[in-house]
Amino acid sequence: MSELPLVGVPEGRVEYDDVPGDPARAPLLFLHEGLGSVRLWRGLHHRLAAATGRRAVAFSRLGHGGSDLPHGKRTPRYMHDEAAGTVPAVCAALGLRRPVLVGHSDGASIGLLAAAAGQASGLAVLAPHVFVEEVGLRGIEQARRDYVEGDLRDRMARHHRDPDVTFWNWNDGWLDEAFRDWDIRPELAGITCPVLGVQGTADPYGTVVHVEAVRDRAAGPVALEVLDCGHSPHLQRRADTEAAVTAFLDGLE
Repeated sequence: MSELPLVGVPEGRVEYDDVPGDPARAPLLFLHEGLGSVRLWRGLHHRLAAATGRRAVAFSRLGHGGSDLPHGKRTPRYMHDEAAGTVPAVCAALGLRRPVLVGHSDGASIGLLAAAAGQASGLAVLAPHVFVEEVGLRGIEQARRDYVEGDLRDRMARHHRDPDVTFWNWNDGWLDEAFRDWDIRPELAGITCPVLGVQGTADPYGTVVHVEAVRDRAAGPVALEVLDCGHSPHLQRRADTEAAVTAFLDGLE
């Protein structure tokens, strides 16, 4: 992995990629999924920066990509903790004032929590989770089989400093019995900024009920884009997803 710059957050340092843009526009901050990293956005932050003229920052959360490894096992409140600690620390260190958050999967959930705390001027969430759904647990169990018996570990080793830490922190966390009660739907009422929710109809980790919950519970305006794809609309329906996010960002002006 090529080296990216590092910035300090609670409990360590995270790598980041900073794409310059118009300082008069709210910047974009990208929050990746449970097995993701800066590089696994596959250039989305660069393309959206070019399409909108906005500054775009993507970072790898602790235990992902080339960022520092976490000090211990995650608790069921790890997404709350990252929304309350990591996101504002990155914003403060890099001078991101009330960014538009762009999150995928776990990163989308972190984005929802950060927005509910008033940290965002807008929010685009791709395949977010707002509670523990049985179909999602089945997908996470399948990912465990793919990691132990298939080639998932080899593929992850190309992108993460320690693929075992990255995978088991995510997989064990979601399959922990204590995580069954995780539910952020009550917090959604605190979201007052505009939101775009994008969801695939064939997502093995969750159904459309998650973006519908955001639409029904958030206090601000919410638009939904439901696409025929799986868990990664920005990769599987790239043109449609980028067009929807670009139009949403243009509408924020």
